[in-house]
Amino acid sequence: MTASTVPHGPAATGPAFGPLIRIAGRSGPWPQIRADLDRYGTALVYARTEDWRPDQAAGPRLKELLGRQDWERYLEQRHPGVRSRFAASRVLLKYAAGAALQVPPDRLELGYLGTGRPYLRGNDSLDISLSHTDGLLLVGLTSRGAIGVDVEDAHRRFHEAGLARHWCSAEESARVDALPAERRDPELVRLWTLKESYSKALGVGMQFRFTDFTFAEEKGRLTVRSADRSSGGEDAWAFGTWTVGADYAVAVAVRSAGFGRTDDTAAHTMLDPSFMDAVAAVLADDPDDDTGGPGSTPADDDW
Repeated sequence: MTASTVPHGPAATGPAFGPLIRIAGRSGPWPQIRADLDRYGTALVYARTEDWRPDQAAGPRLKELLGRQDWERYLEQRHPGVRSRFAASRVLLKYAAGAALQVPPDRLELGYLGTGRPYLRGNDSLDISLSHTDGLLLVGLTSRGAIGVDVEDAHRRFHEAGLARHWCSAEESARVDALPAERRDPELVRLWTLKESYSKALGVGMQFRFTDFTFAEEKGRLTVRSADRSSGGEDAWAFGTWTVGADYAVAVAVRSAGFGRTDDTAAHTMLDPSFMDAVAAVLADDPDDDTGGPGSTPADDDW
């Protein structure tokens, strides 16, 4: 964990989380992703947007990395900042997933559910989540079940504007109002990121009311309850929150599928050997194959 990244509260129940992994460029550290997946079943990766800007040299390499669907979406972006962040977030996600699956990033294809939630086409051993704000990119990976992550500007002001009433339960609002004035907005930002990450892990996005469930700390851990005060299941969920520097609030929610984690996420070990031999034979005949991947160091302008 970097000195500027501080976890909130005690360790959550269920899957544990390692420290956030900072990725400052294509040099990684990519092995740390697999190490965290092996140890915790979950890996959390972040990058500063200014350190990860593939759009600055957009060309054939970036098109390959994004894939057809995201390349088209990239071209549709009109605002330079939004366009840059879109490209950076998808490339970071592919590099991180490639490190976990031990495949080059441009061999992975992202799909999107109706809620906009990304997934890896053709792979059900690794669940992914993505969030970004103006200066930070965040990626979550888990082999335990489902994951949701969220990052927000830590300086957002919710309390004075009365915005929290639209997404805080009555219990949460009362708890926040009882805090000293200087702690109210930071707590509201933390609650917002938790609710966002929880809804992403459920796969529903904003399709249900955030006022219908409550986050609280009980017996030294973060828990969630529905409006009827029923629990989401102590063993099913794990939650964590962090701050990155003074500017960003980060949250993660992991839902265990109940089958334990997948111990081996490497793509080549999940396929029939004869099939892999056939694929390898085809790729060996491709003189233009120069994909690189996590750990490789092609020239920075070779996007």
